[in-house]
Amino acid sequence: MKPLTLMTAICAPFACPGTAGAEPIGIDDRMAIIDRITDIAAGADRHQWDRVRGAFAETVTLDYTGLWGGKATSQSADEVVAQWSGFLPGFERTLHLVANHAIVAAGETTATAEADFQAVHRIGADSWTLMGHYRYELAKRDGAWRVTRLTMMPTHETGDRGLVDRAATRARASR
Repeated sequence: MKPLTLMTAICAPFACPGTAGAEPIGIDDRMAIIDRITDIAAGADRHQWDRVRGAFAETVTLDYTGLWGGKATSQSADEVVAQWSGFLPGFERTLHLVANHAIVAAGETTATAEADFQAVHRIGADSWTLMGHYRYELAKRDGAWRVTRLTMMPTHETGDRGLVDRAATRARASR
């Protein structure tokens, strides 16, 4: 394959919309959006709370109703980080893998992205694995993309969901 043809094959998917109906988005914006999504997952696993905080807008709506029921909640990004940092360190290990990113709608200052996920949580030999899809709404302010809404749609899970409560108890005890 000629070098130019190879580069076109590699780069073309980044310049084109991920899903029919999305407007083309530049590679810089596409990569910045994917970076914000990665910052949330990898930052949470590594307990890099500033990294997680930087991925969110000042106010963010979290919708985990597909897993826990109830209603979506809007709160400050600082409150989200305080909640997550209050229980995630109680797991011995977590691994939040996010893949198959697609920008499904994009404008100059707003975008919607989707991705699939697998989240593994472990305490000793016990584990809880959750899989599904995320939908992210983002806003671009002062040249930076930030997540304004995160919706998690679980497809299936294995293991012990009760590990979340155990992790919260462990995290409180370690403070």
